[in-house]
Amino acid sequence: MHAIGQHDLFLLTSALGAVIALVVLIARFKLNAFVVMFAVSLALAIVTGMPVQAIVKSFEAGLGGTLGHIAIVVALGTMLGKMMAESGGSDRIAHTLIDLFGEKRVPWAMVTIGLLVGLPVFFEVGFVLLVPIAFNVARRTGMSMLMVGLPMVVGLSVVHGLVPPHPAATMAVAAYNADLGRTLLYALLVGIPTAIIAGPLYAKFIAPRIQLSADNPMAEQFIDDTPNRNLPGFSLTVATILLPVMLMLIGSCADAISSRGNTINSALHLLGNADVALLTGVVVSFITLGRMRGFSRGTILKFSNESLAPTALVTLLVGAGGGFGRILQDSGTSQAIVNAAGSAHVSPLLLAWIVAALVRVATGSATVGMATSASIVAPIAAHMPGVRPELLVLASGSGSLLLSHVNDGGFWLVKEYFNMSVAQTLKTWTVCETIISVVALALTLALSLVV
Repeated sequence: MHAIGQHDLFLLTSALGAVIALVVLIARFKLNAFVVMFAVSLALAIVTGMPVQAIVKSFEAGLGGTLGHIAIVVALGTMLGKMMAESGGSDRIAHTLIDLFGEKRVPWAMVTIGLLVGLPVFFEVGFVLLVPIAFNVARRTGMSMLMVGLPMVVGLSVVHGLVPPHPAATMAVAAYNADLGRTLLYALLVGIPTAIIAGPLYAKFIAPRIQLSADNPMAEQFIDDTPNRNLPGFSLTVATILLPVMLMLIGSCADAISSRGNTINSALHLLGNADVALLTGVVVSFITLGRMRGFSRGTILKFSNESLAPTALVTLLVGAGGGFGRILQDSGTSQAIVNAAGSAHVSPLLLAWIVAALVRVATGSATVGMATSASIVAPIAAHMPGVRPELLVLASGSGSLLLSHVNDGGFWLVKEYFNMSVAQTLKTWTVCETIISVVALALTLALSLVV
């Protein structure tokens, strides 16, 4: 362990300045977010001494690597959401949820749905699948989108960061040599109360304090106010939206179902891939929520084409966040953060949280934060008996959710779909993620005293 060096301190200061510049230029001066993120990323690269010929390639690599996945997810998820809206499927689910839970308990219904749907899917996939339902529930109940939507995204985020079989959590289980079943049990013991505090309870506090615009272009394409329309069945609608989720769940269990490497195993992995599962769901929705509802092929084509236009800015901003994160990595800033965390004299549980949190803030990726934390802390923890490896998984996972901001794709998804300003997103989504991170750490530390 050693004190942080002057160069590392310079890199950390430069990164902090870049983040502040992003927020000020976008929120205060109302400049185009994509242009600002590109320009600030280039400026940070120059200031930190990256080779000039590598700067633009680094940003492009980060943007392209992020868009390679997110563009497909947003496009297919939006098409599925559009089919649910036009067919009345989202309306049917909204009515059923309101009838089942009652209007006053809708936020609790949404956090429950987020926790369940989020188990087998990445955050972004769960978000685009569920946001049409949130729009319709908010419209039907007259509630703020924050009261309905924040609990939903909190549920998705909690299971994304804490609960196997998500790749990062599973990777951390292997790195720490933890027991998978015990990790799952502890994750639920920590995750459920964390989701309640950061979701329905925080939403109840913040929603009255944030005034959202009544006009939300993203919401309009997912809502149909035709009176007395004939709605599709609840079971058919739920089966259609959960089909991608079930395929991904099957894919994650492929190695338990069949021998690794054989034809069946490969086919299950392919079907369980998030992009393929969503594609399958969209094609099925063209039948169940399209042709079976009396829509012609031309009308279905019109719906799917129309749904893509509003997603262009969202997709670009998520990609730009990936570009900014890649500049932070290639400039050495991410490593400086790791070095700073490594110089701290703290317990393995707290160290796992700190490393994951700092890497998450630098890169915008919960997965990278958790994986980096596990790879650094596991060898240290191996020489410090008395710490349960399952709790180290949870500490890394909770740290990886801290302080979502402008370099995180989830930040821009929530901002654009909820039609918020950067400042409003920082007050809602960023605070939610920070509450999740801090509460999950506190509960993990409390659990360490009794197990």
